[in-house]
Amino acid sequence: MNLAEYDYSLPEDLIAQYPAEPRDGSRLMVVHRLTGEIEHRNFRDIVDYLAPADTLVLNRTRVMPARLRGVRPDTGGKVEVVLVRRVNQTPETASAPEPSSARTSSPARVSAPARETAPACELEPARWETLLKPSARLAKGTRLELEGGVLTATVEDDPGKEIRRVRFEGDADVTRVVEQVGRTPLPPYIRRAPNAEDRDRYQTVYAEEYGAVAAPTAGLHFTAPLLDRIRFQGTAVVPVLLHVGPGTFQPIRGDAVEDHEMDAEYYRVEARQAETIVSRRSEGRVVAVGTTTVRVLETIAAGGGVAGGPGLEPRRYEGLTRCFIYPSFEFKLVDVLLTNFHLPKSTLLLLVSAFAGRELILAAYEDAVREKYRFYSYGDAMLIV
Repeated sequence: MNLAEYDYSLPEDLIAQYPAEPRDGSRLMVVHRLTGEIEHRNFRDIVDYLAPADTLVLNRTRVMPARLRGVRPDTGGKVEVVLVRRVNQTPETASAPEPSSARTSSPARVSAPARETAPACELEPARWETLLKPSARLAKGTRLELEGGVLTATVEDDPGKEIRRVRFEGDADVTRVVEQVGRTPLPPYIRRAPNAEDRDRYQTVYAEEYGAVAAPTAGLHFTAPLLDRIRFQGTAVVPVLLHVGPGTFQPIRGDAVEDHEMDAEYYRVEARQAETIVSRRSEGRVVAVGTTTVRVLETIAAGGGVAGGPGLEPRRYEGLTRCFIYPSFEFKLVDVLLTNFHLPKSTLLLLVSAFAGRELILAAYEDAVREKYRFYSYGDAMLIV
């Protein structure tokens, strides 16, 4: 596969730097796969495209304020740490600041639901996988004083890998401290410092469980009243979980798309959620909100069957997924996709191209540029039906 065929030109001023106000005031492009028709609507109009028998599936992950700044006490040099995930602790048992309610071997297959989970929680010390800056200059054993010394950490491995490990000193609950002092990890294409508004707006209204370093941005457009309207008409709203990792921004390096490996990300689907999807799919469509939800659903359906068959059973699913979707992937569970507009030559653009076809998606993106849609995380939405 030639990655250059998934490129497009985007004026810099169409990259959204701030969220729409209100949330559901963003625009919605509706792309019809069978006819190629493209409609331009308001996001609130999504209700018109959902039937009572449909199942709207959301990713309920919550973004951690994971970006920390500090210094090296030995040199005074500035450093930045972005927390990715706790080491030796399952996301399900990780502490949260507040209580709340397998790599693909071919484009036609997804790794089966992983059985592996992390070992039992280590109380001390708190060790985390992180992104470090400047990573190449931070050798093993380097001490870091973060946010004015509120947290102190030591680098545990040598440079050379994108994900680095650090060990926090003392007995502080890192997750709770970070909730107080951490910064929202906005994507690199948002070229401004995060502000107080981002704490709320770079978070879906249904976010529950901390663990993501990036928002499932297709869900940012929903409001509580809009979800109530969707439920009122009979459409089921089902939450699943995938903690979005830094791999969502990782470029495809090299010419061979097939050799790209996705970052392993934790997912969980409770038995009652799987049961709802199974029981309703015979009558309606599965509507995935965002590419992360697609990867959860296609991971649990990876047995080769369809809902109700050997590929999806009404039971609990949990594990790690490296699900990489690109043309010509065969979708087993997702019927409709709600998504934002994605970066050129990215894994996300490959996923939507696999769902709707490269030519149609690139034509829709050209139309979006002409119509001055807002792109990327804080941008407008696309519904592919």
